[in-house]
Amino acid sequence: MRASAEDWTHAEPGKLDVFSELARFTRVCAYDRPGTPAGDAPSRSDPVPQPVTAGDAVADLHALLAAGGITAPFVMVAHSYGGLIARLYAMTYPDQVKGMVLVDTLSEGLQDAETPEEWAIQRVLLNGDLTEALRLYPPIERADAERSFDQIRAAAPLKQMPLIVLSADRPWGPLIPKLIADGVLPANTPSDFGYVTDRAQKEAQAQLAALVAGARHVTNTDSGHEIHKDQPQLVVDSIREVVVAVRNGKASLDSQ
Repeated sequence: MRASAEDWTHAEPGKLDVFSELARFTRVCAYDRPGTPAGDAPSRSDPVPQPVTAGDAVADLHALLAAGGITAPFVMVAHSYGGLIARLYAMTYPDQVKGMVLVDTLSEGLQDAETPEEWAIQRVLLNGDLTEALRLYPPIERADAERSFDQIRAAAPLKQMPLIVLSADRPWGPLIPKLIADGVLPANTPSDFGYVTDRAQKEAQAQLAALVAGARHVTNTDSGHEIHKDQPQLVVDSIREVVVAVRNGKASLDSQ
């Protein structure tokens, strides 16, 4: 959320450039959704009314692929909120998406694993404090998670395909008190809420790995939320494995 293509095309200092590595063995495309600033500059895409949903992003992506003459089949790779978009795209256009890699993605399973009271807090934390950002750039991307979850729940099930789910394994629990003290999180955030998120996210990630038969769930990633930055080689290797499986006509990673 709020991350431009630079999140994939610029390497962290001393780290592998995921985008360039992928380009060695397949055509790779990244794009800027509306409201996703590029560095200190506003989004390179035209502004749209906010907040948006995964369904809005799916419509944009479908139009973008058509306008760009980028033909199927696709392997979708997504991080965080992008996972809702990738999944909904694959469920909406099942003949186009033949494989997927989900990098510590958000899912409706997070809401399902929390009580209504917990979710009310989680929902606030998902978007974070945008007071200053909205002052500087009003059309900055904001996602309506609940409406997006409802769109996912209403869509056709994900069809069988090679799928790898990568999950962060560095806990949020111990970090929350300092984030509150530093003003990153609202002062009224419960200091132990990171452990609630950790528990719910663990359940949600397992639910993603059960979407199709033969999916691989990698939980030992030695990474925080941004696995593509913390462990870029793992992400490159995972995408390569799915691309090779798709090229070989496999419907799952374990099919012969």
